[in-house]
Amino acid sequence: MAGTVAVGSDSSVRWITGFLDSPSRAADGFWQAVTASTLSSRRGPGGEFATLLPGGGDAYLRVQVVGDGLARAHLDLHVEDVPAQARRVVGLGAVVVLDEGDLVVLRSPAGLLFCLVRWHGEAVRPALVGSPGGRSVVDQWCLDIPAGSFEAEADFWAAVTGWPRRSGSLPEFDFLVRPEAMPLRLLLQRIGGPVAGMHPDLAAEDRLAEVARHEGLGACVVRATPSWTTLSDPVGRLYCVTDRDPVTGRPR
Repeated sequence: MAGTVAVGSDSSVRWITGFLDSPSRAADGFWQAVTASTLSSRRGPGGEFATLLPGGGDAYLRVQVVGDGLARAHLDLHVEDVPAQARRVVGLGAVVVLDEGDLVVLRSPAGLLFCLVRWHGEAVRPALVGSPGGRSVVDQWCLDIPAGSFEAEADFWAAVTGWPRRSGSLPEFDFLVRPEAMPLRLLLQRIGGPVAGMHPDLAAEDRLAEVARHEGLGACVVRATPSWTTLSDPVGRLYCVTDRDPVTGRPR
């Protein structure tokens, strides 16, 4: 909840940022509206990076224009000593893709790209987003992991973050228990396909009303289950709106 300040833990990860990687800027306005945020000045040689700035608390969502035409997502893990943590994570099975000192891009054993970046004191989780249909929040990054590599990959992410691994509400899910003020929890999903990926999830007090709000902003419903609805944003990125409690993140 807003105003909650991160406290010390055994985890070397001090903050976490979700990146929305898109082939163009066409979804930036959509995610601004979904999260009730404003867009920062653009950064990078071609203006490819920007931050979704919340009304209060520290930013934890960013947008990036990528050059290969595929809409996807990745994570940045904020740490105090990037080189030392990169060495530790490589020892756990990751492979370095790019090393720029205070930014190290790595690939997990199952092939998920993520970054280690320097922590700059982020500690306050933003408030929930209010709408006529109730409150909601982007509070979860789902790691979609092929079943054959699930156990090793789940153990990898638990070791990287230092967060305990727990069984989820359905057999195909596990999750990692985040520190109280961390803005994103990590859901681990067994999938039948061969390619690992990531996608964002929202928790909503009224899922049907929240889905209708997203449709009005330009999203399309892909499918609905008893507990969540999968949608596609304006650039084709899949994400889910769930029935989880937006305050606790837990199933209701």
